Amino acid sequence: AWARSPSEDLLLVSTNQRKQSTIIMSDQGLIPIKRALVSVFDKTDIEKLGTALKELGVTVISTGGTAKKLRDTGVEVQDVADITKWPEMLGGRVKTLHPCIHGGLLANRADPSHMKTLEELGVAPIDLVVCNLYQFEKAVAEEKPFEGCIEMIDIGGPTMVRAAAKNCDSVSIVTNPGQYDALITEMRANNGAVSKKSRRALARDAFTLTARYDAAVSAYFADETDAPALHTRHYVEEFPLKYGVNPHQKPAALSHIAGYGTPFNVINGAPGYTNLMDALNSWQLVSELEAALGLPAAASFKHVSPAGAAVGSPLSDKLLEMYDAGKTTLTPTAIAYLRARNADPMSSFGDFIAISGIVDVATATIIKREVSDGIIAAGFEPEALEILKAKKGGKYLVLEGNKDFTPPVDEFKEVYGVAVSQKRNDAVITKELMSDVVTKSKDMPEDAIRDLVVATIAVKYTQSNSVCFAADGQVVGVGAGQQSRVDCVKLAGRKVLMWHMRQHPKVMGLKFKDGVKRVDRTNARVAYVSDDMTEPERKLWEALFEEVPEMLTPEERKEWCDGLTNVALSSDAFFPFRDNIDQATKFGVKYIVQPGGSAGDEPVISACNDYGISMAFSKLRLFHH
Repeated sequence: AWARSPSEDLLLVSTNQRKQSTIIMSDQGLIPIKRALVSVFDKTDIEKLGTALKELGVTVISTGGTAKKLRDTGVEVQDVADITKWPEMLGGRVKTLHPCIHGGLLANRADPSHMKTLEELGVAPIDLVVCNLYQFEKAVAEEKPFEGCIEMIDIGGPTMVRAAAKNCDSVSIVTNPGQYDALITEMRANNGAVSKKSRRALARDAFTLTARYDAAVSAYFADETDAPALHTRHYVEEFPLKYGVNPHQKPAALSHIAGYGTPFNVINGAPGYTNLMDALNSWQLVSELEAALGLPAAASFKHVSPAGAAVGSPLSDKLLEMYDAGKTTLTPTAIAYLRARNADPMSSFGDFIAISGIVDVATATIIKREVSDGIIAAGFEPEALEILKAKKGGKYLVLEGNKDFTPPVDEFKEVYGVAVSQKRNDAVITKELMSDVVTKSKDMPEDAIRDLVVATIAVKYTQSNSVCFAADGQVVGVGAGQQSRVDCVKLAGRKVLMWHMRQHPKVMGLKFKDGVKRVDRTNARVAYVSDDMTEPERKLWEALFEEVPEMLTPEERKEWCDGLTNVALSSDAFFPFRDNIDQATKFGVKYIVQPGGSAGDEPVISACNDYGISMAFSKLRLFHH
């Protein structure tokens, strides 16, 4: 069967997206190709096809520019007008619309009455049609006037394509230059014949082409006449998924939009539904972060929100120790992931990882020791890839992201039987967004701007309502999915304090027994800082240590937390009340960016002035649902 590759769905896919079809040979229903009608708008590789048909002894019928191209290649061509006994007319609008053509296409070879009619009327059967269509969508995209777009609506082409496809048990229909190699291969292997299985697969692709073509024309006329648009999108299934969000949600599958391919390739493992949601969001986050700051970026995702994100800025000795870097030689990419993973290590347990660039051995070595579901990255060093593929008994999910992928401008989402659509959130986060400082303090050092960019790109891909705290080039606290914005601040702030308290000398100095696993050490440190254990929980916790540590006193906590400063805070929407700022100051916040535009802007600005905080208005809301 002809297997359509992900980006070879339709003729309207650009030439550089086409991929060669593959074929499984069949000895069933072979029909020799004796006469071929070749009429194409996209003449890519037409010389190669024409030469092959000539070598196979096929009579070639053609029109206009296609005929000239083939003759220039040395292929003998019979003009359509010689068969129809009627010249092309109306500036080429009528060429092939004639019974001598369509009779030869639609006659069922297995029906004796059809064949008798052809014989009586002197019409010869046509065994192969090679036809692609005028590029109507391109004309619309180029904003040609109405008259120009109308002239790019193909009539004769779709008619031939549909006729040949309908009669696929007798006729082969080729609609894409990417199919030429497979056609030539099969014909050479079968003495010039094509199997029924291949003809039906080609017909499938042909009807997909005409369906999308007609939908594009319909949408154009709806727009031109102010009628309700009929949105038609063709999804091409890539592969089935084990289940959807939950095990009872079956069947499930990953599909791509026809003509766009996918933004990644599966290198290893089998992705699940939530894996893919994490991969698609995290890949955008790290790609934008790298573009904005010019540094390697990494993210650690759980349930479609980042637990951490960072760029590869140098680590202090204290953070190297806290992040348990060990003796591994760290590259900037490895540092970026080490930061992202350790912003909130409990939330990152079983994460999905995104890396903006090439995963090197140092980064793979860090990932190897962590419990993680999968990774998406721009590429992988060979040794690094082998390290990752060995995780989870060889089932670790590895995706290679496509830096050149461009999605459609509009996106659709189906919920409970209805569809909502919007322009994709393609807002670009730059340092310039931090320039409108509305507070008395105008202090915005370069490190603060970097951290505000990190936090803002993170909230762009965090379930709303959300805020994000960042420091030292990394996220240090995310507050996601809360109905109250001040609760977002409190939730994220608690994570900021945990990140800061983990650096306390007493926490760093905890003496664990030999053999205590890394994940258990991490959880024990968090429990030590939280100090809210039940009695049974405390007994299990105490058993992890060579000597049971003394708990931190309130005074020690306050003294350490008072040293937390220069933290950046970004909010996905405006702060409606000053209580958000009052709470934020408890977590070392000195720099803020938010959209602004609230009726409560002045009290919020006043609160920032009370605390000496520098706050910028980005005028850009970043809700994410």
